[in-house]
Amino acid sequence: MASTSTSTSISASSSQHKVIQPFESETLRVNEIFVSLQGETSRVGLPTVFVRLTGCPLRCSYCDTEYAFHYGKNLSVSSVLSRISDYKVQNVTVTGGEPLAQKKCLLLLRLLCDAGYLVSLETSGSQDVSNVDDRVTKIIDIKTPASGESQKNNWNNLNHLTSQDELKFVLCNEADYQWAVKIMHNYNLDKLCPILFSPVYNKLDPTLLAEWVLRDRLGVRVQIQLHKLLWGEEPGR
Repeated sequence: MASTSTSTSISASSSQHKVIQPFESETLRVNEIFVSLQGETSRVGLPTVFVRLTGCPLRCSYCDTEYAFHYGKNLSVSSVLSRISDYKVQNVTVTGGEPLAQKKCLLLLRLLCDAGYLVSLETSGSQDVSNVDDRVTKIIDIKTPASGESQKNNWNNLNHLTSQDELKFVLCNEADYQWAVKIMHNYNLDKLCPILFSPVYNKLDPTLLAEWVLRDRLGVRVQIQLHKLLWGEEPGR
């Protein structure tokens, strides 16, 4: 039987949000939806709705969201949009787990953009990003050797970056740092989009990372996870 569509308004505080028509039968496995301050990227500090999807094919050594590997609830895309609308916040980040491991994530991203939200996607970089809506800011995490998952990097994704996207290196130690610098230079990454260097929380001293970047005069943004400074590792913050 063919599925039928249901018109759903997701108007928030701004009148620029449009009426969209998602299919009720389209579902996502969602771990949590919450509002917080964006803790990373160039949007750091901005109130943001986070949609954390369940599941991830990677097992990084420093993962701080293992609870998203399996736990979640099946929600229709229209239900997700409705919950986002309730927060009345302009910025939305779709994250995981690995959000692109669910095919319907692409639909959610497109509908969010259609509705007028400022949308970012946090992805491990192991999944193909070529079909992500061009209006979405892609934050691609390039996995370093100490993550244990560097062999999963999909280097073809570099061909689908624009200046609005960002590449993130999460660093465990100096060997990771040197590897990231080499990758930067080999692929001329700083010519593609902004580059983020982030120390693993409670493992690499951020002051030490800052000294390395200053010593080497790197054109990268050193970032510390703001949400962890404010609330530690509390889920949903």
